[in-house]
Amino acid sequence: MNIDIYGFGPALAAGALMTVKLALSALCLGLVLGLLGALAKTSPYKSLQWLGGTYSTLVRGIPELLWVLLIYFGTVNLMRSLGEALGKPDLELNAFAAGVIALGLCFGAYATEVFRGAILAIPKGHREAGMALGMSTSRIFIKLIMPQMWRIALPGLGNLFMILMKDTALVSVIGLEEIMRHSQIAVSFTKQAFTFYMVAAFMYLGLTVLAMIGMYLLEKRAARGFLRSSS
Repeated sequence: MNIDIYGFGPALAAGALMTVKLALSALCLGLVLGLLGALAKTSPYKSLQWLGGTYSTLVRGIPELLWVLLIYFGTVNLMRSLGEALGKPDLELNAFAAGVIALGLCFGAYATEVFRGAILAIPKGHREAGMALGMSTSRIFIKLIMPQMWRIALPGLGNLFMILMKDTALVSVIGLEEIMRHSQIAVSFTKQAFTFYMVAAFMYLGLTVLAMIGMYLLEKRAARGFLRSSS
């Protein structure tokens, strides 16, 4: 079914697909950064604790929009120098890559605290039991800590993903053609601002509902092995 909204229906659909790609790519990067940050903050080494704390504090203290602009425009000279060294003078960081890095960086900073809280919520006795069985530190983390950590962290991560989905609109300022950018283009041509911004609002709402359903299914699956009888 092709929904034509003043001729911009297909463009808005393409923008929705780009929004999903951007959000999922930033989510993958953010999860990795968040897990590394949490491991650093819960590490017994002071240097790693300082590194993890500095990352989460610095990134959370600067608005997401500024990170998008800083990463996109701040890498111009770096990419130009790298391009000259590689013999590719036109090398540059495109809007999609800049958006993924910026949003992933911000998501990771908040996810660091979610993962950290989840790790600290796991009783120390579980680690001690693993050590008593002769398990290595890495095996204890993978087999004992991580499954419980994911279960505890999923609600918080789901909330962060909802915020991430809406923050993708910020990347429109550097020209990435996602939902908000296509809506702005449509408004400039048709002068129907209310119509297209309302359509964009419903599209973001629809994506959020789908994400909520996905997170509900993930939480239900993660909790299967941890259900307790009420008796």
